[in-house]
Amino acid sequence: MVDEEDWEELAGRPRKGRQSKKQRKKRTKTEQLDAEYQRAEQNKFLQGLNDNQGRYEWMKEKRYNTMFRDIESKIQGALGTGTYDWVDRRVFDQVFDRLTLMALYKIMKSGVVDTLDFPVARGKEAHVFHATNLAGEPVAVKIFHTSNAVFKNLIQYIEGDPRFTGLRRKHRDLVEVWVRKEYRNLNRLARWGLNVPQARDVHKNVLVMDYLGTDTSPSPKLRDVHIDDPQAVYDDLLHFLAVAWQKANLVHGDFSPYNILWHEGRACIIDVGQAVVESHPKAQEFLVRDVTRLVEWGQKNGLDVTLADAMYDVLNMDLSHVEQVELI
Repeated sequence: MVDEEDWEELAGRPRKGRQSKKQRKKRTKTEQLDAEYQRAEQNKFLQGLNDNQGRYEWMKEKRYNTMFRDIESKIQGALGTGTYDWVDRRVFDQVFDRLTLMALYKIMKSGVVDTLDFPVARGKEAHVFHATNLAGEPVAVKIFHTSNAVFKNLIQYIEGDPRFTGLRRKHRDLVEVWVRKEYRNLNRLARWGLNVPQARDVHKNVLVMDYLGTDTSPSPKLRDVHIDDPQAVYDDLLHFLAVAWQKANLVHGDFSPYNILWHEGRACIIDVGQAVVESHPKAQEFLVRDVTRLVEWGQKNGLDVTLADAMYDVLNMDLSHVEQVELI
């Protein structure tokens, strides 16, 4: 539970302590100058946004202006360092639109995320940021883009999934369905003990999950690391596909070294938004493709493996010892 002192700290008010009048006066004057400078920079930046062909006219509205001012200091690290010289306008336009800021605002107010610290990955569908929660623990925030139509090309992974019926075709609706789909797939895989980042929260186009990496950089992709024992990694990944299919009734759908991170000496599977349930009309097609990519990786790393043997193992592997686990 957050006590009164913690709320004062979050609100930007220093905790009370014994200080001389001179110290307090000096501190107050410095804080006043800092606050004036910050307000000036905020106004300058907001004015620049509002002057951008009317795109950010919404920020003039009191409720949005207040919301943004409440969290702007918490997202400054998202795109670089500095006050407002960090802003790459193109990235800001792509990632932080009005509805995204509102979603981020709600998540921040819940305490799941306190600050966005720095970007760790970006792709056609999303930007991923290293973030910190109120407990000071690292988390990953994945913000899905709403300004392009890339998700329309991924409709094949949504249609046919009984969990998402009555699908509307508006672009933002597709994005939000995709985000919920990734959240549910992560939880479903994690419950069977599979090595995926655990989902922590989701709202609109923002997904929060465990962060994989160090204090300064994310864990590398499998394709970018040298593996000393490829057989062990191959067996681990084959086991993942078998458990996902036989127990979780899911197919990853894009199982490649680009979507597998090497974290703490083990392969961790990411980007599961496209994963489909076993009853999906293309589930078997996607499963064959996933196993094929794993076999190709094994062969490139000197393993004597074949698609026929791998498919047999995925479909018939004895998993009687595998049981569901309780998520933390």
